Amino acid sequence: MSNAQWIGLWAVLAGGLCQGSFMLPMKWTKDWSWENTWLIFAFWAYLLSPWLIVWALIPHPLRAFAATSAGPLLAVALFGVGWGVSAVTFGLGIAAVGMSLGFAVIAGLGAFVGTVIPLIFLPSHGFSSWRIAVTSVSLILMLAGVAVCSFSGKWREEKPEPGATLPYKKGLFVCVISGVLSSSGNLGFVSGGEIIRKAQALGVSAYLAPNLVWAFLCAFMFIFNAGYSILLLRRNHSASQFVKKGTGRYFLFGTLMGILWMGGFFLYGAGAGQLGELGPSLGWGILMSMIVLTANLLGILSGEWRGAPSPAKYRLAQGLFLLLLAIAGLGYSNNLR
Repeated sequence: MSNAQWIGLWAVLAGGLCQGSFMLPMKWTKDWSWENTWLIFAFWAYLLSPWLIVWALIPHPLRAFAATSAGPLLAVALFGVGWGVSAVTFGLGIAAVGMSLGFAVIAGLGAFVGTVIPLIFLPSHGFSSWRIAVTSVSLILMLAGVAVCSFSGKWREEKPEPGATLPYKKGLFVCVISGVLSSSGNLGFVSGGEIIRKAQALGVSAYLAPNLVWAFLCAFMFIFNAGYSILLLRRNHSASQFVKKGTGRYFLFGTLMGILWMGGFFLYGAGAGQLGELGPSLGWGILMSMIVLTANLLGILSGEWRGAPSPAKYRLAQGLFLLLLAIAGLGYSNNLR
């Protein structure tokens, strides 16, 4: 590989490290309710960070939106709400079942849905028989890995994750919802192609123009996530926890979550672009694998599986192996285009 591709590879690895670890600081906010931490995170991840990047790097960004027709804008907004639902259920699910299991289930289902939806809309002649076979086997392995990982966490019914707001079965269910809806981000980005073209026509570089779509998507994510968090703050009377003695550093932890999430997002975008034709296959596979491995390593190091029976740990390892094998297979299949 060239020097640029090596740089891109390291950027993708760093992006996966950030994405796989952004939920870790939430373990350090035990004296706050879930909604307190999530509101601070959402503000930094979905509102402030993406729009700071847009206003800092793109001159007169609103002109591109004004020149875009209503249809694409509405489609991006709707997918942004879907992505917002995925984000809320992600946070609730991880809090209930832990980073190791939650990331495995959500990433696995996200990869599955993100592969199946394009297959439905792509013409059949775009696939060779070998690619169809590799993709089919990979999808079966993906579902098997999710199922095995889910079964491995059954012991959580008797020993729930500390600070969990949902029991294990409900937490696992919201993880499934999050994984299924996680493809809304990519679908929204595709729907925003006209925004990118209008921005480029106004002189914005092809490298920077996609940031307008991501920021627009994230704005609707923030509205949904902030709205739900504020609803819980009122319902649970937990707003007073923001001024609770000894929790001032919690604002920094919520901020760190947002910076890690957004940092991983843009590191992957920049790195995949440097990988050239390898970006959609190798870059995506490395990102997903790095996210799953990082989350599980941190989950184990933070004690999520302390006290778990040996068969449960063994099943988790089996499920992770199946997921990583499936991710590698889907990456290879994508490279057969």
